[in-house]
Amino acid sequence: MPSAKILESKKAIVAELTEKIKGAKAGVIVNYQGITVENDTALRKALREAGVEYKVYKNTMTGMACENAGYGEIKAHLEGMSAIALSNEDEVAAAKIMKEYADKIPSFEIKCGFVDGGVLDANGVNELAAIPAKPVLVGKILGGMMSPVSKLAMVLQAIIDKENGPAEEAPAAE
Repeated sequence: MPSAKILESKKAIVAELTEKIKGAKAGVIVNYQGITVENDTALRKALREAGVEYKVYKNTMTGMACENAGYGEIKAHLEGMSAIALSNEDEVAAAKIMKEYADKIPSFEIKCGFVDGGVLDANGVNELAAIPAKPVLVGKILGGMMSPVSKLAMVLQAIIDKENGPAEEAPAAE
């Protein structure tokens, strides 16, 4: 029977993980079985650089924390060797990096994830990973907004040129 100290320690871990999950914009649960130390080090570095927290917890603790955070459906996916990646800034960062490693390492598998209060299966996480990063999306939106303005400027310039006649060409240098 676990001592009271161990039980309190486990409760504290679950409470801390619950708060991390609640505060995250998105998360991904993976089966990290079969990953080499070299690949694991590279994965952790990529996640750290993207602002994603990655940690291994016991499945029972992860399950309780997910249930406490409102993602109880995740408990069904917690079998085997599970790790969780949590992103507080970018909704797609964790999914993109985890998909990259799942594509490279056959035994590394995406189990499920969550974003915007909803649980995603492995296919949903892969679809989330396919979304361009936020700066790319912002660039596309701004480009789309600038296009009509640029076309209007060209039309107005054409009208001005038509009213003023053709512009005189500069003499060729000899």
